[in-house]
Amino acid sequence: MRFLFVGDSMTIGRAGDWTWRHRMWRHLEAVLPGGYAVVGPRDGLYVPEGEAGDPQDYADPDFPPAARRHLAGWGEGWLHMAPVIGETVTATRADVLLVSLGLIDLGFYTNGDQTEENVRAFVAAARAANPRVRMVLLPVIPNVRAGYDPAFAAECARFNDLLAKAVADLDEAASPLLLATVPDTYDLRTDTYDGTHPSPSGEHKLAAAFADAMHQAWALGGPYREG
Repeated sequence: MRFLFVGDSMTIGRAGDWTWRHRMWRHLEAVLPGGYAVVGPRDGLYVPEGEAGDPQDYADPDFPPAARRHLAGWGEGWLHMAPVIGETVTATRADVLLVSLGLIDLGFYTNGDQTEENVRAFVAAARAANPRVRMVLLPVIPNVRAGYDPAFAAECARFNDLLAKAVADLDEAASPLLLATVPDTYDLRTDTYDGTHPSPSGEHKLAAAFADAMHQAWALGGPYREG
């Protein structure tokens, strides 16, 4: 089973991070040893332009290169991933997409309705490349801007409602869609390092959201194991 991580800055991570992708790799090693692969066209972390840093500077130097693969980018959202997901699924032969997108769209590019249109385009393109692909989608999680910008907070909540409806509308037996649950214990003070990007505890909670959703809905893997 071939897993593809799709996301924005919370998924790619910054030089020096563990990333929730690393936490998921450790979980997959525990519950599906030898029965999975991580795929994707990229493998690095984000290094801000003009700063010294190594995009391979993961907090765990023993994070295997093959498990570092992903399709994530700092500042990228549904708007950016919808046009490239089809070719990526074709090239990687991905079976399961673990997707965390939306915050950057709503913050900079599109409103809730436009973002939901891009979700539907993303799903259609992924299925055109692999009619049996499975997808787990994470709603927009709590973030610092929503705490001081009521209009933005309302748009995030509205998009999450639209996302839930899109998942219900588009779910198919041959290519199931699954809406992960935002961890109810997610605390911006302890689970992020800047109000948005996950700290180590936040990384575990994001990985658990995906792992537990797949286990509960599809009996895939097992309950999240924090490694």
